Amino acid sequence: MNHPKFEIYEGNDGKHYFRLTARNGQNILSSQGYASKAGCKNGIESVKNNGTSDDRFEVKEAANGKFYFNLLAANQQVIGKSQMYANKQTCQSGIEAVQRVAAEAGVEDTTA
Repeated sequence: MNHPKFEIYEGNDGKHYFRLTARNGQNILSSQGYASKAGCKNGIESVKNNGTSDDRFEVKEAANGKFYFNLLAANQQVIGKSQMYANKQTCQSGIEAVQRVAAEAGVEDTTA
């Protein structure tokens, strides 16, 4: 499957995770671990539903001075977290990438 896409995979801990890749194949959002594949798929739907709203993103600065963002659900629970960015401007570009591709991204289940 081409990018952008959501990729469902199983971690070493036996939990299900997803990651969202941009058109260039770079990982732009990663999920928490889900106990079930159904929960993971619900998380993907939540990204599609919440990922276009500016007010669902929060930018954070890590202890090392780099920046990352969280995508939040309506209840303020974290749906996904970005990679680390060198500055706020590139972090904002990551948010914009999620906003551009989340709704159109297909789903590839690598656990099937």
